[in-house]
Amino acid sequence: MTRRRRSPLPLILVLLAAGAALAWGVGPGAWFAAEEAAIQAGAPVRRGPLDITVVQRGNLAAKNSVVLRSEIEGRTTILFLEPEGTFVEAGQVVAELDASALEDRLVAQDIAVQNAQAAYTKAVQDRTIQISQNDSDIARAEQDLEFARLERTKYLEGDWPQQLKKAEEDIILAEEELAQARQTWEWSKKLYDKGFYTRTQLDRDELTMNRSQVNVERARRAKELLEQFDDPKRRKELNAAVVEAERELERVKLQAAARLVDHDTAVRTAEARLALEKEKMEKLQRQVEAATIRAPISGMLVYGRTEGGRMGGGEPIQEGTEVRERQEIATIPREAGMIVEASLHESVLKMVEVGQDCLIRVDALPDQTFHGKVEFVALLPDRQSWWANPNQRLFKTQISIADGSPEMRPGMSCSVEILVDRLEDVLYVPVQSIFVVGGKTVVFVVGPNGEPEPREVEVGPASEKWASIVAGVEEGERVLLSAPPGFRAEAPNTAGDGPEAARAKGARRGPEAGRAAVGAGGGRLPAAGRMEGRSEHRPGPGRTPAAGSGDAPEAAGRQE
Repeated sequence: MTRRRRSPLPLILVLLAAGAALAWGVGPGAWFAAEEAAIQAGAPVRRGPLDITVVQRGNLAAKNSVVLRSEIEGRTTILFLEPEGTFVEAGQVVAELDASALEDRLVAQDIAVQNAQAAYTKAVQDRTIQISQNDSDIARAEQDLEFARLERTKYLEGDWPQQLKKAEEDIILAEEELAQARQTWEWSKKLYDKGFYTRTQLDRDELTMNRSQVNVERARRAKELLEQFDDPKRRKELNAAVVEAERELERVKLQAAARLVDHDTAVRTAEARLALEKEKMEKLQRQVEAATIRAPISGMLVYGRTEGGRMGGGEPIQEGTEVRERQEIATIPREAGMIVEASLHESVLKMVEVGQDCLIRVDALPDQTFHGKVEFVALLPDRQSWWANPNQRLFKTQISIADGSPEMRPGMSCSVEILVDRLEDVLYVPVQSIFVVGGKTVVFVVGPNGEPEPREVEVGPASEKWASIVAGVEEGERVLLSAPPGFRAEAPNTAGDGPEAARAKGARRGPEAGRAAVGAGGGRLPAAGRMEGRSEHRPGPGRTPAAGSGDAPEAAGRQE
């Protein structure tokens, strides 16, 4: 199939119409020419009060709000989240976090608690058994000591006197038998001499006498051995037995105490482990419960933002977002008004102080202007702002709103104009009418014949649209808002160029700073860049565009 060719007639008609419009626009009376004429006409040098202000962009935030954070350790994922802007009641579920891993750990921890409980019960029972065993061992040792003492008393008071008495009695009996045997032998000898006894009978009686003599000696030696050896030995043995029984009793007591210490330690260890395991279980239970986030108060839900965004902001929190511990998930504003959260550039940091008055204009409420005061200026720069520009330093600032509106919502964009100073009677011109020529600050004054005349001026404090003039021009003279054709502006020679630097220097040094600034105006005013025929001024990020010829009189009227 062949493709149908389109007719070039519509395109030709469009080109012709555009060419005609261009020719009419650049011709006499065209709008381009009208604008150029208005710019070349310039703006008058005015005298009157001039407000030195710092204008910043910011966002509305609740003055007092409840922050809902993730209380789960580590990182987790949001499974459910109520839509932003929903009015939630106190106790209502706002978000649910993934707690599946925590639930698995909770089951394992329950087993660990049961094991620790069993170990603790066993340790307590072992300690009870050891206490009973200790009592038995000590009682046995005390009984042995008592027996040893009784044995010694029995010997000293019973056995030894009896043995000594028996030894003495044995000696007495042996001596009596000896005396009787000697008397019998003597009679037998007399009878033998008379022939009545035979020699055999005499020898027998003599042998009986000798045996009795030996028995006497033996009984005496037995008593001596008993007194010299047996009794001292027995006494020492019995004393040693008592001492050993006393030592055994002390040893048993020490061993019992040592065993009890071991069991006490085991009980305390088991108890501490049980308490630790229970604490871990309770912590996991709290973590699982923390996975369900409920609204502590009634109010409108406002999402937080993720961290690490390239421009320092991050994406709004949503379902599926991974959050870390203590990271803000959402906030619920209280009924306590709104504030503005803004960021100040380091070039104007010294100009802004706590307590300065402010004008707030909310983008969503264009017909209303609110009043406020600077409540807080950070001492250190915001590190997240470095992502946008590593060479830029912004300081967080909070502005309270005195006359807020119920239509305000957290997160709305707004503009904040901070009143830094008020000059009561000064000359001032639009800030875009000032240029740098040969290292000098000049304006192009419209002469009597309409030709622009470069004139060196001393610039004082400046605001977003207006710059005060200390010397160099007179009230009523007109200055060009754009450089004349063929003018080439000089590039700035400092890193702090821009309205912020001009205002910072002027606010620090006052109107007299203009005289010191001659020859260094490039660091005080907006960079113009290299221009041919018409000067171009570009306001910095978050700044209000410089006033042109059309809005200069209107702005001047507001200043007056």
